[in-house]
Amino acid sequence: MSLTAVLVFLLTAALAAVNGSNDVPKGVATLAGAGVTRYRTAIIWGTVTTLAGCVCSLALASKMTKLFSGGIVTAKPTDAFAVAVLVGAASWVAVATVLRLPVSTTHALIGGLVGAGLLLSSNGVAWNAIPEKLINPLLTSVAVAYGISLVLALVFGRLGRAAQAPTGAAGAPPAGGTGGVSVLEATEAPAAVEAKAPSQLLTAAHWLTSGATGFARGLNDTPKMVAIGAFALVPAGMKTWQIMILVAVAMAVGSVTGGMRVAERLGEGVVKMNHKEGFLANLTTATLVGLGAGYGLPMSTTHVSTGAIAGSAGFGLGRISGKTLRHFLIAWLVTPPFAGVVAALVFTVAR
Repeated sequence: MSLTAVLVFLLTAALAAVNGSNDVPKGVATLAGAGVTRYRTAIIWGTVTTLAGCVCSLALASKMTKLFSGGIVTAKPTDAFAVAVLVGAASWVAVATVLRLPVSTTHALIGGLVGAGLLLSSNGVAWNAIPEKLINPLLTSVAVAYGISLVLALVFGRLGRAAQAPTGAAGAPPAGGTGGVSVLEATEAPAAVEAKAPSQLLTAAHWLTSGATGFARGLNDTPKMVAIGAFALVPAGMKTWQIMILVAVAMAVGSVTGGMRVAERLGEGVVKMNHKEGFLANLTTATLVGLGAGYGLPMSTTHVSTGAIAGSAGFGLGRISGKTLRHFLIAWLVTPPFAGVVAALVFTVAR
């Protein structure tokens, strides 16, 4: 294996590690934020389920691999190009993790591909794919996740209040009462709505959906990093499945060693959630990200999970931290250009 291939090997592992630190907490932060378990336990659960998604990614998310192999940059990649893209993406994800900002590895990779691709070949970037693969998912994934989570929160809230409301012989509300509280009151007072201990069924469902989010995230992110590393590692003699193992192991190490910072920010910084809201947020995230991976849509777990967590608050907008969301939005907008500029600079030096 050449020196450049060794460098790509190490950079692929580094990108997967910082991805694990930044992304694995996104599926399980709700468990700790809602008080179901400790953050460390939640991160271990997210690591295990993400590993399962990584292993299944080559079979279930082949469309994603094809997209990042040649759907954005159509020119033939070089070793220097792979180095530049990996450095561009990994550097930003690492900085964001230190700053406790959940960002999208997907969009960092796209930014790096475009930044280095412009120098690789003047006509090598498929510009018509950028709106479809970058801008549209960025704008729509948050809104769709927020909307679905909001609807689920309102529906489950009504069902819960209907089941708990005392009734008379004819099933009518008790005299002098209104038969329940308003949606606004319910969504602004999660502690009151969930005053009694959650049922075992809800607890099991929350663990299940958080695990499903981890699985979907592994399914969604692994092929992207494998595709970039393969530019140099496959010609050097590595098999695709071996690169997948490299990514999975590095991702797990990064998650266990550095996942606490982003987990705490997502679990408590966006909205103080209860058990049911955490379950609904994860249900939304796992469904959307899993479908995106299967259909080759480069959906960001970051954007989906943040939108879903915010939407779980229902109409209680006062509970959502506007300051935290502003910081997240700025980081999301900075992601592609930062990774692109760094990738272009590295490619200029390395080629």
